[in-house]
Amino acid sequence: MIAKLTGRLDSSGAGHAVIDVGGVGYLVEASARTLDALGPVGGDVTIHTEMLVGEDFLRLLGFARAEERDWFRLLTSVQGVGAKVALAILSALEVADLQRALAGGDSAMIARANGVGPKLAQRITHELKDKAGALGGLAGSTGSAMTPASGPLGDAVAALTSLGFKPTEASGAVAAANEELGAGATLDALVRVALKKAAK
Repeated sequence: MIAKLTGRLDSSGAGHAVIDVGGVGYLVEASARTLDALGPVGGDVTIHTEMLVGEDFLRLLGFARAEERDWFRLLTSVQGVGAKVALAILSALEVADLQRALAGGDSAMIARANGVGPKLAQRITHELKDKAGALGGLAGSTGSAMTPASGPLGDAVAALTSLGFKPTEASGAVAAANEELGAGATLDALVRVALKKAAK
């Protein structure tokens, strides 16, 4: 199993890139966001991978962050969601936006992705709503993962869950509040704005 590649970006095209690792070129399928994150051809890259093996195929999928790969695995656990659709969703939505959409039951946001109709979007939202919070806390505006236990953000999530909100709802609301208020927001402000978000 190939879990990660570190090498030189040999080339990239629509939906794929070739990573040169010690003279061996690995063809890696990837979302548009991952391809954008790789940088210019010729540069050094590290990409997290998922290998799909079938009777007559072997495919290597690449992700800029391990978090994105985890979300791919979660998405493809839903019936009717294959690799192509999961990559389309990850191309259309940032991980933070995807987590908020699932936590809030916003299937319309999921349906923005190419190849995702309303019925499939509803199925994805229904099946993953309660699983979304398990994949790495909140995502800030920088796209970096922050665990729910980190500082005021974690305290705000704990405050909302103590008021009866589900962990996924609390995480989504606090993430939205953090994005609105920006870095350095106080716990009181985060809880106040998050409650308004959660009540919508």
